[in-house]
Amino acid sequence: MEEWVLNTIIRGLALGTPLLWAALGEVYAERSGVVNLGVEGMMILGAFSAFALAQTTGNPLLGLLLAAGAGAAGALLHAFVTITLRANQYVSGLALTMLGLGLSALLGRRWEGLPLLETLPEVSAFTYLSLLLAVALWFVLYHTRWGMVVRSAGEAPAAVDTLGVNVALVRYLAVVFGGAMAGVGGGFLSVAYRPSWTEGMTNGLGWIAIAIAIFASWDPLRAVAGAFLFGALFHLSFRLQTWVAPEPLQMMPFAFTILVLAATARRGGRARGAPEALGVPYVRGER
Repeated sequence: MEEWVLNTIIRGLALGTPLLWAALGEVYAERSGVVNLGVEGMMILGAFSAFALAQTTGNPLLGLLLAAGAGAAGALLHAFVTITLRANQYVSGLALTMLGLGLSALLGRRWEGLPLLETLPEVSAFTYLSLLLAVALWFVLYHTRWGMVVRSAGEAPAAVDTLGVNVALVRYLAVVFGGAMAGVGGGFLSVAYRPSWTEGMTNGLGWIAIAIAIFASWDPLRAVAGAFLFGALFHLSFRLQTWVAPEPLQMMPFAFTILVLAATARRGGRARGAPEALGVPYVRGER
């Protein structure tokens, strides 16, 4: 029994790592006032990019760097559409997810099913790094001027604009940073957790990362608990198939996601702790 519990914790930590990276990035993007539903698309682009470069060069760390760039590129497109063009953030995010899934499937055909020759060394160290990163991002968000600016851009953009802060630039940086984090999360899947490339290998993890950001009330430290909880649920959905039919077990993480979103929402549909200007394009001079 103790071995079973320990194994669940270890596997939960392993799968929780990419979830945490993506969730931390979404926390910062949404704290600045921009919803990005394209996390799934950025993660799958990161997974493909990391695997392709790692397989070509034999260096998975370079693959993770490219994954960050791929995620950031997708987020930059989303930022341009929603911040500069002021398009609907939800529609743009959904389009980004479809773009990422389609593009990675098209480009990844020649890499399908190949095992990775060189995997990421010290996988557990990457998990520890994600924990340290969560603490660092929490400190930056609540105890530095930059963190105050990010939070203000999401709470009262007009007020922070009067102080000479470029709200659009702050949001751009936060969204692109979130994309890079999602890309690294996806890259970790293909060069460490499951060192291979298969179409759609993120399998809904991006949506769960968004739910974790909400579940954590947009707090980086709370996101740690959410990420590893969902990681453990994913592991159990496979582990318990010996005793229970696989279909309801495979639905378990997603069903729990829906329950979390429902439990954290206020009447009228507004989530507790949500930034006041979340999802609202900022137009200078308008209130």
